[in-house]
Amino acid sequence: MARQPLTWSSPPRARSRERALRVRRTDEILTQLDGESDEQRRGDLLDELVCVNMDMARSIATRYRNRGIAAEDLEQVAYLALVRVAHRYDRSSGHDFMSYAVPSIRGELRRHFRDLGWVVRPTRRVQELQARITGVESELATGLGHPPSADDLAEALDASRDDVSEALAANGCFAPTSLDQEIGASEITTLGDRLGQEEAALGAVEARVVLAPVVSGLSLRERRILEMRFFLGCTQQEIGDEIGVTQMQVSRLLSDLMRRLRSELAGGREAASGGASRTPRRGGRSRPRPSCRKQAASGSRRTRPAAGES
Repeated sequence: MARQPLTWSSPPRARSRERALRVRRTDEILTQLDGESDEQRRGDLLDELVCVNMDMARSIATRYRNRGIAAEDLEQVAYLALVRVAHRYDRSSGHDFMSYAVPSIRGELRRHFRDLGWVVRPTRRVQELQARITGVESELATGLGHPPSADDLAEALDASRDDVSEALAANGCFAPTSLDQEIGASEITTLGDRLGQEEAALGAVEARVVLAPVVSGLSLRERRILEMRFFLGCTQQEIGDEIGVTQMQVSRLLSDLMRRLRSELAGGREAASGGASRTPRRGGRSRPRPSCRKQAASGSRRTRPAAGES
């Protein structure tokens, strides 16, 4: 029957005894494995070998805690590495089981950090340079009396300044700050709430500046036509019903307005010469659709074309 793993909750002297018992039991299991040919029995012995050394794997994983990966995940990685070590270990190589298992488990944990721990994963070159920077940064800060610059780090690591700057820029990629993180003590505000965003009306600023002096020269009736057509989305028929002209006359009015606006925007302001006028027909007018009529009612007062105005 496989033994339960030993615990580290005992005093130091008791832990030393437990460690000695684990080492002795590991040697006993390995000795039995050397002379065992039955596959079922070998499987049971390997399972016991893993269980006896699980605390050792857990203690190695504990050294990598609080680095952005959950402790439970690190323990699972260490346990899986221990299983592989138990099945691959060859006692005839002359190496002690612990001297083979400990580096193997550490290497597996580091590979897990390198390959699966990053939220935004930089290149391996940047990751390795970040680790080197972390190793010398505090020492340089103590010697210089201030945080080391990119030039200081590049000189200490014998690396180019561009590479060091790239590695420093990648700081935070392993575990970026969440946009939902609350900031401020007086009110509940998230980091995402403080980030700027594109202003919806920013694209219309230039158009407003350019069109303002041109549109200011239009009559109230002409402004009303532009408002209903391009802001309220009314059809030509609805505009005609509103101002008392036919749909055909609205089309001509819009064409004339667009021509004049383009001409003035191009710098060739033309004098309004007033073309041939037609008296609008008042009979047989249909009521505008309710949606546009409600919007039109909120605008300026309905205008009626004067005699001779088209």
